[in-house]
Amino acid sequence: MKLLLGKGVNKRNFKMKNSKLIIVLGILVLGAFSLIGFYNSLVGKSQAVEAQWAQVETQYQRRFDLIPNLVESVKGMMEQEKEVFGQIAEARTRYSGAKTVEEKVKAAGEVESVLGRLLVIMENYPELRSSENVSQLMDELAGTENRVAVERRRYNELVRDYNTTIKKFPGNLIAGMFGFSERSFFEAAEGAEQAPKVGF
Repeated sequence: MKLLLGKGVNKRNFKMKNSKLIIVLGILVLGAFSLIGFYNSLVGKSQAVEAQWAQVETQYQRRFDLIPNLVESVKGMMEQEKEVFGQIAEARTRYSGAKTVEEKVKAAGEVESVLGRLLVIMENYPELRSSENVSQLMDELAGTENRVAVERRRYNELVRDYNTTIKKFPGNLIAGMFGFSERSFFEAAEGAEQAPKVGF
């Protein structure tokens, strides 16, 4: 009788140990799947930020392709403004030499600043505004500027989403473990809030 009771107790202990082991393994498997899912989510958000930055750069390229045509269209009529044309060329060169997003943002801000001065100068030349070629280029450039603004806004929204995810718990632990770091927002260049001033 004692032998039979001993076997029954051992069976119950064995079943309890197996049940606990199964529960622990289940929790570990669930945790591993959660970690994998969160990691994949971070990878997806990081790639979305990269893809959106590529869209911003596509619009910058469109702008950079239009600027030389605009400059050439008005150059002959504006000999005294050669300094602005040189500054535009320098700013474009700095942008193409930039390596990081931050450097590109700064260089793009310089292009915008100089381009703003060119547009203010052009407003002071009625014969330029009446030129069909210049007018068409100005319209294309205005459309491109709108696209740049839209793509920048989308980029900042994705960066905000990504940064929020890696800063919230448990994202901050997992992001740090796998080397995901905060991304920079696209911010306006210093002094962009002031309209360019041009003197004659």
